[in-house]
Amino acid sequence: MLEQLLLGTYTRRESKGIYQTVLDTEKKALASTSLIINESSPTYLTLDEKGELYTVTLVGEEGGVAAYKPIDDQYDLLNKVTEIGAPPCYVSVDEKRQLIYSASYHEGIVYVFQILPNGQLKSTDRVVHKEATGPHKNQDKPHVHYTNLTPDNRLVVCDLGTDRVYTYDVDRTGKLTEVAQYLAEPGCGPRHIVFHPNQQIAYLIGELDSSISVLSYDKTNGEFQRLTKVSTIPENFDGFNSGAAIRISSDGQYVYASNRGHNTIAIFETSQEGKRLKRKQLISTEGDFPRDFNLDPSEKFIVAANQNSDNLTLYERDTQTGLLKMIQKDVYVPECVCVYFK
Repeated sequence: MLEQLLLGTYTRRESKGIYQTVLDTEKKALASTSLIINESSPTYLTLDEKGELYTVTLVGEEGGVAAYKPIDDQYDLLNKVTEIGAPPCYVSVDEKRQLIYSASYHEGIVYVFQILPNGQLKSTDRVVHKEATGPHKNQDKPHVHYTNLTPDNRLVVCDLGTDRVYTYDVDRTGKLTEVAQYLAEPGCGPRHIVFHPNQQIAYLIGELDSSISVLSYDKTNGEFQRLTKVSTIPENFDGFNSGAAIRISSDGQYVYASNRGHNTIAIFETSQEGKRLKRKQLISTEGDFPRDFNLDPSEKFIVAANQNSDNLTLYERDTQTGLLKMIQKDVYVPECVCVYFK
């Protein structure tokens, strides 16, 4: 089977925008990559059910989100919504309400956009975080890093700067109302979060302390509570590291997290209905600074993107044990920081 991937990048060095490649699951190999959209700073992207693409963008001194419509094997620009400031670092889609959410790391803002009937975007709301920040040097101000839906269709927001996870109710027009805050341990730096299939447990990756916090989630009020916390790196590692991406298998048995610096993917097995994590493997990403990775639709493969060394690494995944085996590491893509299976 041939599975298509879209690859988001920084465009600070050699990259020209959004690239594509194909995973041949029978040959167990990735094809060479090719540029599909010429775009500035498309560091995160997503597709909706119609196949329309939404990506982070930078236009001159203005950052924002761009919408593209698929035409045959290409994408045509619908519109861009930008404003003065750095581009966001995350984008997600809300199919039920026809909304797009984005996270502005540099501005500490949650943005909401309405998807119009013609596919274009229109700004509908924003929330500026103003809470106190953490003790780490990278927590100089609020830094929103993640904006996506909870299992019960609230919006969950991770803020690296304030050491908080926010829960918002969202009305049909995209207006946000805060309903809860979870305060992580000082210096954690909440980056991304994923939910167990039982919808009662979540896993929060801390960028600044290389951790995963296991949290309970209460649908009645949107509140998170910490159950336990584990490290994504060995205890004796004393070099630089920052946690990056986190993924979970659809059966909820395995959680994966990438380490930038240690340059590994950490594999954890869940137990007690997701309430406990035990690390089973640390495997090299065969490159430098793995900002993102993703499981393919069959969950028999994982593709990791090494930002600084400009290469993708392909792993075969044992669906019974969760363990990974590296099978390809030489696929060139410049400054890749987002891996998305179509």
